[in-house]
Amino acid sequence: MRIRIVDAFTDRPFAGNPAGVLLLDTGAFPDDGWLQSVATEMNLSETAFAHRLPADGGADWALRWFTPATEVDMCGHATLATAHVLRDTGAATGTVRFAARCGILAATTHDDGTITLDFPVSSLTRVEAPDGVAEALGAAPLSVRDTAEHIGDLLVELADEATVRGLAPDIRALAAHSKRGIIVTAAASAPESGYDYVSRCFFPNVGIDEDPVTGSAHTALAPFWSARLGSPELTGLQASARSGLVRTTLRGDRVLLTGRAVTVVDGELLSKP
Repeated sequence: MRIRIVDAFTDRPFAGNPAGVLLLDTGAFPDDGWLQSVATEMNLSETAFAHRLPADGGADWALRWFTPATEVDMCGHATLATAHVLRDTGAATGTVRFAARCGILAATTHDDGTITLDFPVSSLTRVEAPDGVAEALGAAPLSVRDTAEHIGDLLVELADEATVRGLAPDIRALAAHSKRGIIVTAAASAPESGYDYVSRCFFPNVGIDEDPVTGSAHTALAPFWSARLGSPELTGLQASARSGLVRTTLRGDRVLLTGRAVTVVDGELLSKP
């Protein structure tokens, strides 16, 4: 059984966010314990598992994602990585529909090598900064939004790009303040930088101290910054150590996330379900 590691939201190896991708040759998912064991062994932010669905359904492939610690409801970079593998192996072309825990998601591959994901927009509710968030981050929030159950994060706006880049938060302390974690963001410091805003994502409650590039977070970042900057089309830089770019386009209650991906490992999984 072939398993791959794909760097997503980047055009070069060893950047972006690495995801494990396992295309199953069965019509159903194996036991959850086995899926979690594979994801734990891979020890990446997420490992994606997919299998074909019958041709007469509302989706083409079933898709699930596991961190090293738990299953998650939505994952952007591992969806992009899965679409990349489907294209590269010839298993699918054009637009692929995925049936996932968060609903039907679509991924469209383009001739220039980019892939566009079609995801639901996250709801954003302005809230007061919870007690202890500023201390845990080591920076004072300008504003805070709750994404509620959509992705389960707090979106925290900080003063500037330098503050976002310089954070060294208390990861364990952050765990008390949201279901999944904290997204921090600020406007880009220079208009000529090639991106409109920066972000970093800390997800201790699903076993990820800092996620390198987070597609799902951009379902909240896109509406937040599009409202601020007055444009439905923007580019976000996730300023982790690996770094990556996500192009976002708002379309009503959906957001398009566009990026590239590179396969860096193509191997054989010897443990069978």
